[in-house]
Amino acid sequence: MTRQRVYLDYNATAPLRPAARAAFVAALDCVGNPSSVHGDGRVARSLVEDARRDVARFVNAKSSEVVFTSGATESNASALGQGWDTIFVPGTEHVSVLASAAASGARVVTVPVGSSGRVSGESLAQAIAAAGPVGRALLTVQMANNETGVLQDVARLAEIARGAGLTVHSDAVQASGRIEINFAALGIDLMSLSAHKMGGPKGVGALVIRDGVNVKPLLAGGGQERRRRGGTENIAAIAGFGAAARDARDLVSVTSVKSLRDGLERHILALTPQAVVIGADAERLANTACVALAGTQSETLVIKLDLAGVSVSAGSACSSGKVGASHVLAAMQVPEALAAGAVRISLGPDTTDDDIAAFLTAWSGIAARIGKAA
Repeated sequence: MTRQRVYLDYNATAPLRPAARAAFVAALDCVGNPSSVHGDGRVARSLVEDARRDVARFVNAKSSEVVFTSGATESNASALGQGWDTIFVPGTEHVSVLASAAASGARVVTVPVGSSGRVSGESLAQAIAAAGPVGRALLTVQMANNETGVLQDVARLAEIARGAGLTVHSDAVQASGRIEINFAALGIDLMSLSAHKMGGPKGVGALVIRDGVNVKPLLAGGGQERRRRGGTENIAAIAGFGAAARDARDLVSVTSVKSLRDGLERHILALTPQAVVIGADAERLANTACVALAGTQSETLVIKLDLAGVSVSAGSACSSGKVGASHVLAAMQVPEALAAGAVRISLGPDTTDDDIAAFLTAWSGIAARIGKAA
């Protein structure tokens, strides 16, 4: 009999939602190119535009502001690759943001975060003032951290940045589907989304561009996406993205998982009192727990849990092959010995009490072996 696995790695990717799967499969039968003017092309175009409308409604943006991309990495690269003179970036950002900033040719100013992982308005204002003349400048700030779940006060930071003449971008990938996002009210100019984090297909995302903000295409081509992103649209993936956005409107409040997450953390601390919950003193996504255990290695914990049939991550899945401590935890000044033993447990709307119990059974076995080794 095959043992049922427990999936607690929703921040790496969420299982494909049935509505998204159905829309994706149905769109595979669409033979037209969305740029063609004949009937088949118009059918394809309607699928793309319906999905654009659904994604826009999901984040309270205008349809005209949504540009489909291959995913969040492309969206982030596009936002940061606009010939900025200066880019202000917290050290806890996703690696795709940090790498794009480094490759942009701009002067990169690191904005410090506190031990909780949050950027204060004061630290941002001080960083801007200390930078001197900045030219065309961008602030990029993640809405919710992928490793710790820590939430930033994006609206407040955007207010400060725009008051200083900066354009503002937010990587909202982990936040979408987990908290309500109101693009229009946040006061930001650019926002990155990814379908697969919210139960849509992999390989499709969006860059939301506030009307009036000029963005040079990262990919030049045939003028698709109102000349803001070249290349024939991935119709099936975009249709699945739209369906996931429609479905997620009813799932935006995932605070039902908070009691599961909080109970999980309490039991972990009871089983291993030396463990530390990273970011516990900050506002976090309800589904995310980053737990560090000094004297262990993240990879070892992930492997042991995997052998017990439980899937979790050691930090970001996008950089799980790297050696060394998390840059997020380093920016939060978590001691290296503690950060080396950090794992991320992320829940979803389908997580059950039985899933949590299975994790705790596996964790208690690991804790017992750690105790004997000590």
